Amino acid sequence: MRPWGFRRFCLAGAVGALTYRSMKTHLSQAALALALNVVMALGIQAAEPGGKLLLSDDFEREEKDPAKEQVGNGWGTNSRSRAQGQKQVDLAEGAMHVTRAKVADHGVSVHHEVAFRDATIRLRFKLGKGDDLGINIADMKEKSVHAGHICLARVRLNKLEISDLKTGRMKKEHRDARKAGKETAAQKKLTKARSKYFDLDLKPDAWHQLEVVIKGDRMQVAINDKQVGSFASPGIGHATKSRLRLAVNKSAWIDDVEILGR
Repeated sequence: MRPWGFRRFCLAGAVGALTYRSMKTHLSQAALALALNVVMALGIQAAEPGGKLLLSDDFEREEKDPAKEQVGNGWGTNSRSRAQGQKQVDLAEGAMHVTRAKVADHGVSVHHEVAFRDATIRLRFKLGKGDDLGINIADMKEKSVHAGHICLARVRLNKLEISDLKTGRMKKEHRDARKAGKETAAQKKLTKARSKYFDLDLKPDAWHQLEVVIKGDRMQVAINDKQVGSFASPGIGHATKSRLRLAVNKSAWIDDVEILGR
């Protein structure tokens, strides 16, 4: 059983067991069974921080045609527009394996529509040397930024980046000035201040647990149950986040994605 579900199961089971001992002398067998079901349901709900479950995927499935990119369960990719339609996302070994195609002119984006303001995003990931994985949050209706970019947590084996993209480097006036070679000193200073970096030392080619918590204008990141970075910036607090992008510039394995939010 997957780690997050296992924790909820253990909590619910413990609560149910205690309730059974205290109630068994007073209730009939049928009534007791009903009561235990209610208590276990409440226990599961109590164990879910950060709001209701918005997305859950363990990737325990196979493509109908292994030669084609068929992620399923509401996921989309940019392979058609950025990689000439070549397959970049594969379902294998009960997980999702993302590898950028040689012909691609952009990193791989595996995206899912999911609306929230605050959220807890959890997943397992595995990276090799030189790999990275970005948890990129977007609002496709926000016209002040390029391609809906709002905020980002990017993990490498040796570095974590947390960025406010909305008021930082993806704000249209900042990005346009940078691409035109006309970025001012003030813009450079502000853009730099909208990102923060933290050192990591992760084992390559091993599974790690990631948790990204967005609350108000703060994003904090934990890896393997240890907080590794926290950063507050105005754009992170954008009220209408609507898309999760899993961004990969080289290769990454991803599994057990779960989002709880409101």
